[in-house]
Amino acid sequence: MRRVTAVVLTVLACLLVLFALVAPNSLGELSPAAFVRIPVEALVVTALALVLPPRWRRVLAGVVGAVLGVLTVLKLVDMGFNEVLSRPFDPIFDWSFVSAGLDFLRGEVGGAGAIVAAVGVVLLIVAVVVFTTLATLRLTRLAAGRRTASTRVVAVLGVVWIVAAVFGVQLAPGQPIASRSAAALAFDDIRQVGTDLHDKQDFAAQMADDPFASTPGDQLLQGLKGKDVLLTFVESYGRFAIEGSDIAPAIDAQLDQETKSLQAAGFAAKSGFLDSSTFGGGSWLAHSTVQSGTWVDNQQRYNDLLASNRLSLTRAFGKAGWKTVQDVPAHTMPWPEGKYYGFQQYYDFHTVGYQGPGYAYATMPDQYTLSFLQRTELAAQNRKPVMAEVDFVSSHAPWSPRPSLVDWNKVGDGSIFDPQPAMGEDPDQVWKDPNRIRDAYGKAIQYTLSTLTSYLQTYGNDNTVLVFLGDHQPPVVTPAGVTHQVPITIVAKDPAVLNRVSSWNWTDGMRPAADAPVWRMDTFRDRFLTAFAK
Repeated sequence: MRRVTAVVLTVLACLLVLFALVAPNSLGELSPAAFVRIPVEALVVTALALVLPPRWRRVLAGVVGAVLGVLTVLKLVDMGFNEVLSRPFDPIFDWSFVSAGLDFLRGEVGGAGAIVAAVGVVLLIVAVVVFTTLATLRLTRLAAGRRTASTRVVAVLGVVWIVAAVFGVQLAPGQPIASRSAAALAFDDIRQVGTDLHDKQDFAAQMADDPFASTPGDQLLQGLKGKDVLLTFVESYGRFAIEGSDIAPAIDAQLDQETKSLQAAGFAAKSGFLDSSTFGGGSWLAHSTVQSGTWVDNQQRYNDLLASNRLSLTRAFGKAGWKTVQDVPAHTMPWPEGKYYGFQQYYDFHTVGYQGPGYAYATMPDQYTLSFLQRTELAAQNRKPVMAEVDFVSSHAPWSPRPSLVDWNKVGDGSIFDPQPAMGEDPDQVWKDPNRIRDAYGKAIQYTLSTLTSYLQTYGNDNTVLVFLGDHQPPVVTPAGVTHQVPITIVAKDPAVLNRVSSWNWTDGMRPAADAPVWRMDTFRDRFLTAFAK
């Protein structure tokens, strides 16, 4: 029995170390062929273990095992990031996604469930590192105990590795027999760390280059004088929603129909695309990129921006005489650093008086968010014009259950929405089927688009200007290799507003054409301020 146990442990140790050495960091590349490879790292470590004295062999095995354990954890995290964000994990900048992930879990399973899940993840990470280290110690000890046989195996496999490397032999595309993927991953991560450390200086120079920093308020945004301007971010509204997917035809038809409905109400629209600074998540990076006119694609840049005096769009409107408002219903915790944006009034989950249900991650329906803003800020008499950034959450994953529109006059404190979540789709069932996930995403986007159109038809007037855009492509449903592009639309009743952006060559209507201009997201602020300067 002891011998059987020893054999089983040895086999498991081999499998664990083999996974650490040759497993790809993308789920799409996982296949049996990915493991039929010869890792050069194993040959080098084994050769060293055969010549080192026992004490130093144990030190070597312990260090190598721990490093392999950490690399294994990074591979597993990369798999998740590649699936959701279509890029690997950044070891310096991506820790902010931990809190975002916890927020998502809290919406799904509650606070206690999120804590349990977090503890489970930490224990899993520790277990992977510990067991990989123990496996490496065991294998090097066995190799040293069978020195002659081990030397022959290393020599033969070394020759095979060299031949395979010279001739580029591979059983699967991108997975050569002569593997050095563990060393390559470690090198890439170390190089990324070096790049990240230099990024702070590069971004500081970018922030300092601000052509509007000293522009007087009476020379800012005069082309929008007297207008209420709503800068509205539609969560996960990416180009995937309107082009190149099976959900696009329905959304395109809706956009075309709602363009006609708004035209009948006297509104016109122009649409284009922006290339987002993030993908599949990290909405705050996109919001700050649009607001600041700088390329904010990681947490360090975001933190540096919020600590700066870089002119934001909100602050520009404030200088020019608008009352500035930030309405972020997804915020359930204090956000003092958000004062960078320059809002004079800030609304979050706790300050909007919502008494209705939550919808998984979404704290409230987008309709309530707009209804509250209308009642509280836009319906007041003898007031300044309002500029508001509004961050919608109804189209945030998991996209079910979803709200549905109700009579605007009956929105009240939101309790009218109480029955809707129970009548909606169970996220656990939806997320078992990729087709249902895409369908749920598409319907969530359609809900938010309907909300915007219905709001304009109900409350919009000659002084209403709506700018709505996506923050990033949706997670999970967007295929790998897709662009970071998101639609952006400006809607107004006053023709003078859209005349000012006629040189942008955007598409007429709410649906941007396939050949509509694509700008980097960080260029929007300056283009917008230039178009409406005087």
